[in-house]
Amino acid sequence: MQIALYGLVRARWSAMIHDEWMRSVLRDRPDLTAERLDRTRILMNQHVLDAVVTGFESIIESLELPDVDDRHVLAAAIHCGADKIVTCNQKDFPAETLSQHGIGTAHPDDFLVGPLEADSKTLLAAVKQHRGRLRNPPKSADDYLLCLEQQRLTQTVVKLRQSIESI
Repeated sequence: MQIALYGLVRARWSAMIHDEWMRSVLRDRPDLTAERLDRTRILMNQHVLDAVVTGFESIIESLELPDVDDRHVLAAAIHCGADKIVTCNQKDFPAETLSQHGIGTAHPDDFLVGPLEADSKTLLAAVKQHRGRLRNPPKSADDYLLCLEQQRLTQTVVKLRQSIESI
């Protein structure tokens, strides 16, 4: 999110994608409430201009993916002209299928390394601001990197650790 706010990437999502991530977070984090996540959704939509993709629903049924419940993601990506779907779940988005639409996938770790190498100063500022917003509890730079590591962002952590004083 933060790197989209800094203009390093163009993030796109749909209401269906919001619903999916919110269900997943609520399942994995019983300490959070639907109301809190809904507030996050609203803030995301307000702060990242033109991020919400609509009008793609009519092509969902025509798409084939290993998991039919993922077709809405591909449909939204096709409709908005995305060139990448950022996901940990790459096996459900086969390259042969996506390439027909000029789309590839990227694991979040690989995706983050690109902007970090292309514009490290801006990305480090975005990371610093994101870490600074974590107040309950506040996170040291080391604690923040540990959280990223737990999310399997190992390459990103290696690169960020080289500039830990900047985050």
